[in-house]
Amino acid sequence: MTDTPPNEPTGAEEARDISEVPAVELINTVAVHLLSAAAVKVGLADDPQEQTDLDEARKLITALAGLVTAAATEIGDHHARPLRDGLRSVQLAFREASTIQDAPGAGPGEKYTGPVN
Repeated sequence: MTDTPPNEPTGAEEARDISEVPAVELINTVAVHLLSAAAVKVGLADDPQEQTDLDEARKLITALAGLVTAAATEIGDHHARPLRDGLRSVQLAFREASTIQDAPGAGPGEKYTGPVN
């Protein structure tokens, strides 16, 4: 006998089959995770002195820029626009947090997005 009350989904029923998840939803989910992690690493979280790591932020921002740039035509402007806006925000936050400035076009993700200022 299980402890699951009647009409309550079990763990197996709660998990979605990956084959049923639309590509746009997967892309957006991954992008939001990258964006959130990048925001924390550039110091936009609750404890910036403990959580800021610009080396890690650079990697996350570059991965996000590649994903957003490559997926934009597939997911449509409706989904891509907010991701591009978030990407630009973390790119600018990175530039502001950096003590040594990258040359224009050499900042994180800028090889995909072009220079951000």
